[in-house]
Amino acid sequence: MSAAQTDWPKKCDLFGVRVSATSYDEAVDCIARAARANKSAAVTAFAVHGLVTAADDHTYRDQVNTFEIVSPDGQPVRWALNRFYDANLVDRVYGPEMMLRTCQRAARDGIGVYLYGSKPHVIEALVRNLPEKAPGLKIVGAEPNPHFPLPKEEVDSLIDRINKSGAGILFLGLGCPRQEQFCYETHERINAVTLCVGAAFDFHAGNKPTAPAWMQKRGLEWLFRLLCEPRRLFKRYLITNTRFVLLVAGRMLRR
Repeated sequence: MSAAQTDWPKKCDLFGVRVSATSYDEAVDCIARAARANKSAAVTAFAVHGLVTAADDHTYRDQVNTFEIVSPDGQPVRWALNRFYDANLVDRVYGPEMMLRTCQRAARDGIGVYLYGSKPHVIEALVRNLPEKAPGLKIVGAEPNPHFPLPKEEVDSLIDRINKSGAGILFLGLGCPRQEQFCYETHERINAVTLCVGAAFDFHAGNKPTAPAWMQKRGLEWLFRLLCEPRRLFKRYLITNTRFVLLVAGRMLRR
């Protein structure tokens, strides 16, 4: 079965961005089917920051709208899908959790995974930690991202290494929007499903703490991360969270 023949989750338009109304089980099943056949596909997970960035940048939006899955990573994104499309989603599809469940499925199905991005110490910790969380996982390649953007010859060499590794799944930890842009430019040349998972590398490596479950459930993970990294994230959340509220309010008024 080719990636094109996979029954990918349905998408709904949120402010011009086509977001998948999906669950963990459906997303992981689709990824595993394509990965077993070593077919190309692109997957990412959008919280408010990613959604607003794409809504306001038509080039970036056009890129991610070609992806097979853009999961509702943040609770507010899930709430918007439920409010505007009666999607009846009972949970978000959070990038770090999707990565973990995909690794567990890959271990069960014998699918090799490749890790690319972040810094050397994060990759080293990921290689240690992921097999503990997904026993039997085959990590067939793992390397940090030395700099960005990569020259064409380095991109070509990376793609060659990934394809020769036999990986069915490539995890990218380059951060939003860089990872989606890189995925868009390269994934059709890669014989694997590319998952853009961003901060999941840091979380699963133990490099950064995750928000308590009660904060995640109530859509307050952004506040936890802001408290952990106020200087880096203050401007991001001030702008994108405000913009998201305005977009939602505008759509509700129009309805």
